[in-house]
Amino acid sequence: MDITEFDKVIDRTQMNSVKWNRYPSDVIPMWVADMDFDSPTCIKSAIQKRVEEGVLGYTKIPESLNKTIIQHCHNAYHWNVQANQLIHLPGLVCALHLAVRALTSQNDTVIVPGPVYYHLTKAPELADRNLESIPLIIENDRWVINEAKLEAACASKTAKMIMLCNPHNPGGTVYRKEELEKIHALAEKHNLIIVSDEIHCDLILDDQQHTPIASLNSDAAQRTITLMSPSKTYNVAGLGYAFAVIANDELRKQFNNARQCVIPEPNLLGLAAAEAAYKDGEEWRQRLIGYLRNNREIIKKSLLNSPLKMISSEATYLAWIDASELHLDDPYRFFLEAGVGISAGADFGNSQFIRLNFGCTKSTLEQAMMRISEAVSTLKR
Repeated sequence: MDITEFDKVIDRTQMNSVKWNRYPSDVIPMWVADMDFDSPTCIKSAIQKRVEEGVLGYTKIPESLNKTIIQHCHNAYHWNVQANQLIHLPGLVCALHLAVRALTSQNDTVIVPGPVYYHLTKAPELADRNLESIPLIIENDRWVINEAKLEAACASKTAKMIMLCNPHNPGGTVYRKEELEKIHALAEKHNLIIVSDEIHCDLILDDQQHTPIASLNSDAAQRTITLMSPSKTYNVAGLGYAFAVIANDELRKQFNNARQCVIPEPNLLGLAAAEAAYKDGEEWRQRLIGYLRNNREIIKKSLLNSPLKMISSEATYLAWIDASELHLDDPYRFFLEAGVGISAGADFGNSQFIRLNFGCTKSTLEQAMMRISEAVSTLKR
């Protein structure tokens, strides 16, 4: 399989790139979760075709997009989704916040295992809900949920919702079916709603199967809001498209009612991109996975004899690296001064970690890892 297309260096500094224009030119940006690769040709062609139609007015959701998503969910996850369960959205972050505001009340508690992508904790905080953070623990070189603490949190009289990130960002865990079954059992026992952020589900690097928690059984389907998007996998975050799957009629009604006149419809080019991605992007995705696996190995080898430790990431192009042995007050600032702009662990709930985006060319990654290694070597331990 030829994956050399991902070696192409693209100058993004003239593209108003959020990623590449945050830091001075002498800093390598390895932070926000978008990749430095060309998006698939099938997506660019679909966008060009839609633009050439000439009129870019208000656009209905194409029935062909619904059919494509339904087929993708069946083929990729063995999950049967119905068209009436789909809600198309201009992004996943707004959906996280909307779900909390639409489906919980002010005195309710939202349970969030962490460290985790910060919008899962910001959503309840900004909505003035009670946030109960459950610490993840390391077992068998994987970040997993502390079951005892999750069970205690679910038993609270004010508990209303569990927010899950699967695959996990930043830890890279792909939750196994039996792990999801335990989470669902607690949600069923205590009548909790589940909101599952599954945006990285098509970026599994190891030989694992993604299981949407809503696909476990009929009860799981009826209490879960599943959020997905092609944006991370196919590098189209700037087009603003995601979708929710909500099987429960009442939850879907509440979600939609809260959305009216607040959350806009998806961008029509995002609709075209999503359909092309799920219909014609699989060969490109397979090549991407191969390249990302190689990049992950570059990081592992670079850290072999380092005080920096990375728990093996099963999915995503994000490395969650433990910097605690460096004994630094601010690892993020230390590496920024060394010329590498990573994400601060504090943003996800642990200031002694850093998150590094390896969705980049091999040459960029090797240069960044060299700077990191050289910076670490200057410390007295």
